[in-house]
Amino acid sequence: MTDLAMTAPHRPRRMRKLARWFVSDIRGAISLLFLLVLFVVSVLAPWLSPYDPLAQDVNASLAPMSAEHWLGADDLGRDTLSRLMYGGMASLYASFLAVAIAVLIGVPVGVLAGYLGGWVDTVISRVIDSFLSFPAIVLAIAVTGALGIGLTNGMISVGIVFSPQLARLVRARTLVVRHELYVDAARCFGSSTTRILWRHVLPNAIQPVIVQVTLLLAAALLAEASLSFLGLGIQPPDPSWGAMLARAYQNMEIAPEQMYPPGLAILFTALAYNTLGESLRVALDPTMKRN
Repeated sequence: MTDLAMTAPHRPRRMRKLARWFVSDIRGAISLLFLLVLFVVSVLAPWLSPYDPLAQDVNASLAPMSAEHWLGADDLGRDTLSRLMYGGMASLYASFLAVAIAVLIGVPVGVLAGYLGGWVDTVISRVIDSFLSFPAIVLAIAVTGALGIGLTNGMISVGIVFSPQLARLVRARTLVVRHELYVDAARCFGSSTTRILWRHVLPNAIQPVIVQVTLLLAAALLAEASLSFLGLGIQPPDPSWGAMLARAYQNMEIAPEQMYPPGLAILFTALAYNTLGESLRVALDPTMKRN
């Protein structure tokens, strides 16, 4: 009861801070609003899409933009707008899955390396350096080949590739936090290592990870598009933006306008992730003065 009584007055204050952030940072607010609208449209795609995304109509093959097909149709006569709406959920699922895997692997590894130090830190750091020495997309393709072709396996491989970046970031922050006085005080009072890591180190080392996660979401979206473009991600006939881009690329000389909808969707979503990450970096950085 005491904890609830102490935290309750802070909730309106947090809501006011959030409202001020929306008003003061227009770019971040627009980016967040765009991502929310994209998520809602993707979830409601079965009810909002004008056509079945898998339905083929040979008579509408490579149809241009018109009142019947607002964004045209692909080479099999499938409505581009419907596939774009359905593909949004696959692309969002892929990016969030990859980043979740990266967080689940990278954050604990980075905390342990930074807090324990010694030979543990040396071994983990060398493993991290080994992973970072490979180009990300090449390593993702190699892991996908080992796990098997498919959207889920492909994004698990991307998450594994991204995890060393988070591990290095968390390790650097943990090296600073572990020398703080409150960590020494907890250790002197007999707190276990697990409790110190969970209650004192992790909450104070996680701040840069929140910002990095938004940037990795954009990178994961591009990685999904790349893997699907190469045929290693989502498999036909299921739609995704990367798969749509690959399909449109085959007919680029005949109907170049087919590349614009999935390409712009990828561009704007990645831009929204990056802009939101920059806004969070500014909002969470106590050393930056904002007008």
